[in-house]
Amino acid sequence: MLVLTRKNGETIKIGDDIEITIVSSKNDQVKIGIKAPKTIEILRKEVYEQIQEENQQASKDISGLLVNLKSRK
Repeated sequence: MLVLTRKNGETIKIGDDIEITIVSSKNDQVKIGIKAPKTIEILRKEVYEQIQEENQQASKDISGLLVNLKSRK
């Protein structure tokens, strides 16, 4: 993991298309702004993990349905 120190208003570049700017920092909270192409999905990690978990659960349900459909033939 790369760890950088930035002050309010300073920016980090990722590749040619992504910029992360420190908007403000106060106490133990940091607000960041992210500029990226609309084709890049940006999610908080906890939301991303929840989506992944729901997708895995949905695929288990589908595979169970497929087994039932095959057994009915």
